[in-house]
Amino acid sequence: MLSENFLTELLSKNKKTVARAITIVESDYPQAEFLLNSIFTNTGNAYRIGITGPPGAGKSTITNHLTKHYRSLGKTVAIIAVDPTSPFTGGALLGDRVRMSEIGRDEGVFIRSMATRGNLGGLTKKAIDAADILDAAGYDFIIFETVGVGQSELDIVQAADTTIVVLVPESGDSVQAMKAGLMEIADFFVLNKSDRPGADQAVTSLKTILMFKPHDEHSWLPNILKAIGTENYGIKEIAEEVDKHQKYLNSYNLLLTQRKEKLTYRIKEIVESKLIQQLWQHGKEQLILDQIHSASNLSSPYQIADDILNSFKETIIERD
Repeated sequence: MLSENFLTELLSKNKKTVARAITIVESDYPQAEFLLNSIFTNTGNAYRIGITGPPGAGKSTITNHLTKHYRSLGKTVAIIAVDPTSPFTGGALLGDRVRMSEIGRDEGVFIRSMATRGNLGGLTKKAIDAADILDAAGYDFIIFETVGVGQSELDIVQAADTTIVVLVPESGDSVQAMKAGLMEIADFFVLNKSDRPGADQAVTSLKTILMFKPHDEHSWLPNILKAIGTENYGIKEIAEEVDKHQKYLNSYNLLLTQRKEKLTYRIKEIVESKLIQQLWQHGKEQLILDQIHSASNLSSPYQIADDILNSFKETIIERD
């Protein structure tokens, strides 16, 4: 059980306590659910920004300079940099911490690298729990910087209030961009490294595609901003576009509505996860092996699955 002092220090933005709290959640320690339950009423104040896009687009550079911009305005920023997990060691590269070492020394900035742990969406589910901790700790902005894995990137929508897709002139033709699924999730685009050849053509191509999206006079139509992250060019405009999108959401009461929808989705995922854990806790894997090895006429996979589910139901009834 966590002490009252631990929770007090967490809500007071004590960096060591915040880091320990995220470790508790990320590692599935027994206190994790108690911790998340205890702080939930203190969440909902931070604005959550997702930054995604293909590898090499300069997401870390944009995140770095955007954080500096918010700090210049006196705002506090927490960054959750999600790195790909090594299929061999299970560890993560955690390279973002190296690239962001300068802002990492700022007392008003908290940086945490997290591994995807095999999650194809590029955003580990634990990252959303970590965001709740950072939200409760009182950070003004939480930035998710996700691994760019194209078509499976859609789950960042479940975490962020505003999603920024970072592209470069070489990101590929417009058709490929649509295949990647990034067109549907972007609240606006940033064409980074826009001093390179082909930048104007890329912007024109994106604008053409966006005009085909269903919209009316009340719809939010994603903008396309040019930036050169390494030169801090366009960063102020990115922050202004985030603010513009936040005001749009509030003006139509969409921010609260979307957060409720995301909470519903998250609860469903938690329930499914708990049910799956319970299902395999009762020796069902051994039941599969028994079915496979003992039957002369092997049942179909669907029949075996039904047998397992029926056995699970019987177990639940007996326990009740």
